[in-house]
Amino acid sequence: MANHDVTTCKIAVLAGGWSDEREVSAQSGAEVARALAEGGFANVDVLDPAAPSFFDELQRGEYDVAFVAMHGRLGEDGAIQGLLEVLHLPYTFSGVYASALAMEKGSAKVMFDRVGIPVPQGRVLDSAEQTEQELDGLVACLGLPLFVKPVGNGSSFGVTRVTERSELADAIKKAASDGSRVLVESEVEGTEITVPVIGNDEPRALPIIEVVTGSDFYDQRVKYEPSELHHVIPARVSEDVYALAQEYAIRAHKVLGCRGCSRSDFIIREDGTPVILETNTIPGMTSASLLPDSARHYGIEFPELCRLFVEMALEGRTS
Repeated sequence: MANHDVTTCKIAVLAGGWSDEREVSAQSGAEVARALAEGGFANVDVLDPAAPSFFDELQRGEYDVAFVAMHGRLGEDGAIQGLLEVLHLPYTFSGVYASALAMEKGSAKVMFDRVGIPVPQGRVLDSAEQTEQELDGLVACLGLPLFVKPVGNGSSFGVTRVTERSELADAIKKAASDGSRVLVESEVEGTEITVPVIGNDEPRALPIIEVVTGSDFYDQRVKYEPSELHHVIPARVSEDVYALAQEYAIRAHKVLGCRGCSRSDFIIREDGTPVILETNTIPGMTSASLLPDSARHYGIEFPELCRLFVEMALEGRTS
């Protein structure tokens, strides 16, 4: 596909969907469609997989590439990717396996640990119903504060920072409210950063963003405020730590089997150790989003970035 003019491709931007992140996904899709048009793509449609007419529209459209701008359940977890595989329609970003693995935080942590990336101490709970003795055991083992989050959700939905033992039971029930298993982790103190990575077989790390929240953590309110309020690029860490965090992010991208892009979130401990929190396989694609902000600082404007993602979707395909 190296000599192929990808701007002649007909693109279906998939946005919206069924998850808690439907609204921001729709915003991502609209901004991606505009960027593709600015980049010279003449045939771009935005389709909502939650619409009753979606499947018929996707089949009738004779699209060359699906640009997946969906976040959370059924969009980032391998479900929509499975449908696109069945339809033999090339699509942006990671495949079924990598998407599902990254979304399942407990399994992803196992993979990170396997390749030497430090992870927070934590436990995965199969049930929201925990006895008082089990709750006491969690606190005794992991300490306070704790973060309690759904194993299979994204964008901070269902996440609670627990500072008192009395808050733990309700936090676990909240995290499990969508039927997910629950991850309970020790809080890691330090500087919060995120490391975007782009590429398929030879991924490269983009400039690291230091996330300054003014909040207990990078929650929903902070995530979608103007980026200049919370993004410091490049992150204010030493050269050695900067290089190590980028190395870990590339390592995470590879061990999960990501394609196109990923964005790994870390806390830099006081001793300079980057501790990974999670890897996102479809980061936000809005004006306030982290990966596009980092790419701009690298010299890649948003229309070019979207074109690169289309090229990566077609990379290695002969038809």
